Amino acid sequence: MSQIENVLHENRHFPPPRDFAAKARLGREEDYQRMYKASLEKPDEFWGRIGRELPWMQPFTKVLDWSNAPFAKWFVGGKLNASAVCLDQHVLGPRAHKRAIVWEGEPGDTRTLTYAELHMEVCRFANVLKARGVKKGDRIAIYMPMIPEAAIAMLACARIGAAHSVVFGGFAAHALRERILDGGCTAVITADGSFRRGAVQALKPQVDEAVQGLAQVHTVLVVQRAKNPVDWVKGRDVWYHDLGSQVSVECAPEAMDSEDLLFLLYTSGSTGKPKGIVHTTGGYMVGAYLTTQYVFDLRDEDVFWCTADVGWVTGHTYIVYGPLANGATLVMYEGAPNAPHQGRFWELIDKHRVSVFYTAPTAIRTFMRWGDDVPARYDLSSLRLLGSVGEPINPEAWMWYHRTIGRERCPIVDTWWQTETGSILITPLPGVTSTQPGSATRPFFGIEPAIVDEHGTELGPNQGGYLVLKRPWPSMLRGIWGNEERFKEGYWKKYPGWYFTGDGARKDEKGFYWILGRVDDVINVSGHRLSTMEVESALVAHAQVVEAAVVGRPDAMTGQAICAFVTVGKGETPDDALREALKEHVAHEIGKLARPAEIRFTDALPKTRSGKIMRRLLRDIAAGVETVGDTSTLEDYTILARLRHDED
Repeated sequence: MSQIENVLHENRHFPPPRDFAAKARLGREEDYQRMYKASLEKPDEFWGRIGRELPWMQPFTKVLDWSNAPFAKWFVGGKLNASAVCLDQHVLGPRAHKRAIVWEGEPGDTRTLTYAELHMEVCRFANVLKARGVKKGDRIAIYMPMIPEAAIAMLACARIGAAHSVVFGGFAAHALRERILDGGCTAVITADGSFRRGAVQALKPQVDEAVQGLAQVHTVLVVQRAKNPVDWVKGRDVWYHDLGSQVSVECAPEAMDSEDLLFLLYTSGSTGKPKGIVHTTGGYMVGAYLTTQYVFDLRDEDVFWCTADVGWVTGHTYIVYGPLANGATLVMYEGAPNAPHQGRFWELIDKHRVSVFYTAPTAIRTFMRWGDDVPARYDLSSLRLLGSVGEPINPEAWMWYHRTIGRERCPIVDTWWQTETGSILITPLPGVTSTQPGSATRPFFGIEPAIVDEHGTELGPNQGGYLVLKRPWPSMLRGIWGNEERFKEGYWKKYPGWYFTGDGARKDEKGFYWILGRVDDVINVSGHRLSTMEVESALVAHAQVVEAAVVGRPDAMTGQAICAFVTVGKGETPDDALREALKEHVAHEIGKLARPAEIRFTDALPKTRSGKIMRRLLRDIAAGVETVGDTSTLEDYTILARLRHDED
């Protein structure tokens, strides 16, 4: 059987608020249908028109070359610079003195950079890189905290034509070294340290360990943030502020071919070494620009806060390139959501009058666990739109977000996309779409998804299967760095000509898409293939549960049995009575077939540093086998030890 059974039913729906729709970029269903139809029937015309909204240094002569599939070329012959798209066009116009970045450090220190000031700082940083011998075509590793210089460094690399490879600042030295080696990086940009939960987190020692013995790295450029003591290698290491005071604040942007490399971003595979996802300049910028504009209904007066780290693709596209390409004001925050207190995010929304807020389901479930009284202390009236990203959001978390944060007046855009896709592909449009909790709803312009079975046959309404994309899109990955075969094998071989997302999904009778999670996470119980997301949603719907992760473990009778790892709410008692009550709750909600064979209570779940639950590791624990594969993205290694200890 290759279909994934549909066992969870969600009937609540929420049309766009009338006043929101009246002012939205797209406020009528017929406008969405017209634009979507044009994007599929006349894609060259549609994408050509959108592409020409960017400031090209040399016009493109062809919109798409798909003759060497799966290696796409978009906006062929065109030249542009991502830094110039984000900065120069605004500096030369009325946005020069508009706020570009509003930054808040964890200790409460703040900085605001206008577009003119950000342009000057990016040029300065670009000239520092040039002074250290960085040139067009080089790859540069960036290992930074969430400070303005992280975005500045990315844009400075883009300005001189050097590709950046941003590595999340919480990764250990071995993970950083692996990415430096694979990408052939010749320099590393870092900081002395950063502030996290009230303490200084040192970064420079990790870099020192990562580059030890690597002759290819000629420069370690260090931004001073925490003023913690650091070791120094003369000739290789240099303080940014020392060089920055010696260079010009003018730097002309390099003319980059549309298909020139903009950045590498590593994503971990289930086995083997991390994959360096390749994104080029023109198509990626068009995707980032258009999705930011329409998905978030962006207006000139908006204050946009995406809570991701720039070390993830969400941070690349919806902190740096998308908002800045649109001339938006964006918020950056250095610290954790519970430092110095659990209301920190709501305090910042109140303080900076954030109007568009984009965060992850795992964060939303954490906020639920902390209680409704925390956000109730703050004025959240500036919010007009909420977003969710990273993994499917379970309906009860969606409803909490809607009621407690949006105060039942803010549309929610539950977005589906991947590191590989570069930008959002399935999403509500907030002035048009009548949303349903848990559904990513409909495809964005130019995206043609399908739900298929194992053999590539398209399935009917409410039949769960594999999510594929039937045509190329501008911001799509162009490959895996240094591994053409892995790219073709992983994404294009299973369904030739179609991109295999690796996710399960179903499409309902309205054409709404419901993402069921990674197909690796589907559980086969007595021949019935069940989505882990649906069982997890049923568990979280129980009043005493705030988070759950479900995996399959081997079972002699049924093939696989459902094992659930459950975190209960504050003040709840995880005991045998609750364990049995939860099993019965799931059976009642979605059927006896989905009744968990085992429930394990845990105070935390193993997650990536971007907040995604690493079910692969839970499968190993449930099966009682040794953990294998890449674990470099795991946030807290002690969780695995605690889970294994509980098992013993």
